[in-house]
Amino acid sequence: MNAKDFVEIDGSYLEGGGQALRNALSLSCILGKPVRVVKIRANRPNPGLSIQNMHGLDLLRDITNADVVGNVLCSTRVEFTPHTILDNTYRVETCTAASITLIYQMALPVLLFAGHSSRLIVTGGTNVAFAPPVEYMQQVLLPNLKHFGAGFDLKVQNYGFYPRGRGNCQLDVQPVAKLNAGQFIDFGRINLISGVAFCAGCLPINIAIDMKKTAQREIHRLWPEQECTIETVKHSRERAQDNGAGITITANTTAGVVLGASALGKKRIDGYVLGSKASCQLTEFIRKEICVDDYMQDQLIIYMALAVGRSRMRTGRLTKHTRTAIHVAEKLTGVKFDVAAEPGGQTLVTCEGLGQLNKML
Repeated sequence: MNAKDFVEIDGSYLEGGGQALRNALSLSCILGKPVRVVKIRANRPNPGLSIQNMHGLDLLRDITNADVVGNVLCSTRVEFTPHTILDNTYRVETCTAASITLIYQMALPVLLFAGHSSRLIVTGGTNVAFAPPVEYMQQVLLPNLKHFGAGFDLKVQNYGFYPRGRGNCQLDVQPVAKLNAGQFIDFGRINLISGVAFCAGCLPINIAIDMKKTAQREIHRLWPEQECTIETVKHSRERAQDNGAGITITANTTAGVVLGASALGKKRIDGYVLGSKASCQLTEFIRKEICVDDYMQDQLIIYMALAVGRSRMRTGRLTKHTRTAIHVAEKLTGVKFDVAAEPGGQTLVTCEGLGQLNKML
């Protein structure tokens, strides 16, 4: 293929991690456009394709029967030429704690444009650093995607943590004829705050209880009458073989807004610290009355770019991940995102979508 046939994406742009690669490959599959990604993960301590990137890349290769050059570990340059999106049952065995949710993040928008339903079974890490926990995908991403007329079903068979992983999840995706424009501009009022605090392995249930009590204390300090229901869970050995702990909290409003925040235990696990971290993040989102939290904004960009009509998102200050996602989406789709600062630290992001239709239906 001629070099000029590829859309070239600079992987060192802004965030300089895996965001540019993930979004570029997903859009390449959906649009049928060959893409070349250079300087992959240039701003990371170990540049180039990570094991997680490799699995995601190979998965999209299988889904679209793509021609790929450069899909080797630590490669800083990849050329990807997709063909037809194939619905099927796909399996990914990472044999590490590679993030299951980031692999799903690459494949989900692609499978929405398949001809029939698909299933994606992945083993790896369900709750690992620098990636959305599986609970966030279930409790925050899913309701946000429903604004676009899309959805999924995600089942967790086993939980997996760093360093061994060994989690197992099943994602079922029904295709859509098109994505509707998403509207995330009216905050409404908070009607429920809920969440789950978990621990696993040798860690005692008291850690989960400490997370719950601290998070509830912070919520009730600011809003004494607010309902805040946080479940505490000690995962059984059958569902989680290694040590792990974390908390995910969500806030639901009367206008359909769903915000989320989470914290993950690492080597030294303090339930009070984790509960405080997650609740302070969430309360900051609520106080600003944003409609899309800091961790969701970058994930919605690809859907806004592909949707039929004008999508609007009221969020906080844009993260580097989000600005990178916008850059990649604009370059591959040709759409334009309008970003306007608003009083109170809010940011309004608007995009007239490409209006991509599912050619497989």
